[in-house]
Amino acid sequence: MQWVYLLLVLAALLAVTRILVALRKARAQTNHDDWDARLVKNLRAAGGNSFTAYEVDFFFGVPDEAAAAALRASLEPEGFAIDTRIMSGEGASGYSLNARKHLRISVTEMQGFSQRFRALAQQYGGYYDGWMTDPSRK
Repeated sequence: MQWVYLLLVLAALLAVTRILVALRKARAQTNHDDWDARLVKNLRAAGGNSFTAYEVDFFFGVPDEAAAAALRASLEPEGFAIDTRIMSGEGASGYSLNARKHLRISVTEMQGFSQRFRALAQQYGGYYDGWMTDPSRK
């Protein structure tokens, strides 16, 4: 009988752990989405509109030249202009990749790009560092 209680307690702990991991993941996604919404809001406040295409820069960090080349090969067919540089500076290692494209900017579209690019960067062992634009760069 004690084994049954022990198994039930372990199953409950496993369920609670899975719930906590899912909540943390959802919270992290919300923070990223809020950042995209904030950037779009700032663009609108600076005079940008949703009907104009702006030059948008997306930033990635990858560990090596092979990962940079693979990420480049994934993005160039979609019309992105790519710049790759070796990261320099104290404690910096790997490559920095900048993908640039003219886009009409909306919150949902930019959140979609960010979500997709986080997964893509992770696939190549790197990270997605966000996006930026300037209303004067059309």
